[in-house]
Amino acid sequence: MSVLRTSGGLSVAYRPRALAVGSGCLLLALLGALFTLASGGGDYPLSVDQVLSTLIGQGNPADAFIVREVRLPRVATGLLVGAALALGGAVFQSVVRNPLGSPDILGFTQGSAAGALVAIALLGGGSLALASGAILGGVGTGLLIYALSWRQGLHGYRLVLIGIGVTAILTGVNGYLLTRAQISEAARAVLWLTGSLDGRGWEDVLPLLCAMVVLLPVVLLGCARALHMLEMGDDTAYALGVRVDRVRLAALAAAVLLVSFGAAAAGPVAFVALVAPQLARRLTKAPGPNLLPAACLGSALLVLADLVAQRAFTGHELPVGVITGVLGGGYLVWLLATERRAGRI
Repeated sequence: MSVLRTSGGLSVAYRPRALAVGSGCLLLALLGALFTLASGGGDYPLSVDQVLSTLIGQGNPADAFIVREVRLPRVATGLLVGAALALGGAVFQSVVRNPLGSPDILGFTQGSAAGALVAIALLGGGSLALASGAILGGVGTGLLIYALSWRQGLHGYRLVLIGIGVTAILTGVNGYLLTRAQISEAARAVLWLTGSLDGRGWEDVLPLLCAMVVLLPVVLLGCARALHMLEMGDDTAYALGVRVDRVRLAALAAAVLLVSFGAAAAGPVAFVALVAPQLARRLTKAPGPNLLPAACLGSALLVLADLVAQRAFTGHELPVGVITGVLGGGYLVWLLATERRAGRI
């Protein structure tokens, strides 16, 4: 760990390796975003020079429309959703002190999916109703899991087990809601459930951006240090002056909102929240939740996965959730095998 001292007497502690990993992942995300803007899917290829010229206002009207109204909102959604899911996943894994503590496994993304399906299948709502349903479903599921898990405190394994049970219940509910929907609504719901960045506009970006502006300081400034201490155990955290229950509640509330807003923007994209924090820990080799490296890595993973989804099959574009699901599922199998060999499960 290094310490940076300023002339005003302030000092900032940082880990050079973690800073390098976070900066590298952010650069990778931005390069992937630029390449996606330049080549992207569709029948209108653009060079990097054309994209840069259009972004500074020197492109022709056709290029400006493609870049600013079609591809830039898609890339911005991917960057923000990846960061939101990864940051939420890092908080969950830190709170429960378990690498399986991901919103995908604990039921929060299924709760968002249930809310969205109610909006689509039962209410016949549009994009605004779908996003609102996803947020309300995620928040409601978070409150339910927290209430069921609470017993003179919140134990990590109890939260995981109850979350798995809630996930199983919500999976059945979501299947039933799909059977109630009309064919066109069911097709729309299935595409959303898979997770996709196709057709995203600025109306999808702005709510998530506002949520990130509010929630990022809460997580990074208000909870990061306390989460690092919580990973050492509740007793140690109490001894170091951490208000454990208050910090845990604030961190979980922020994480649930991050995941819910991310799902509202792009659907419940699978496994980003599970994989990004774990990769960040392995790359930085630093203790603690590694919140900033996880967020940067989540953005890079989702943007690059979307690029692969657009170009993997000529003439056919895959939803980004297919790519993250295949890669994340393989990582989950490897993680479970590793934990079993280590005797932790």
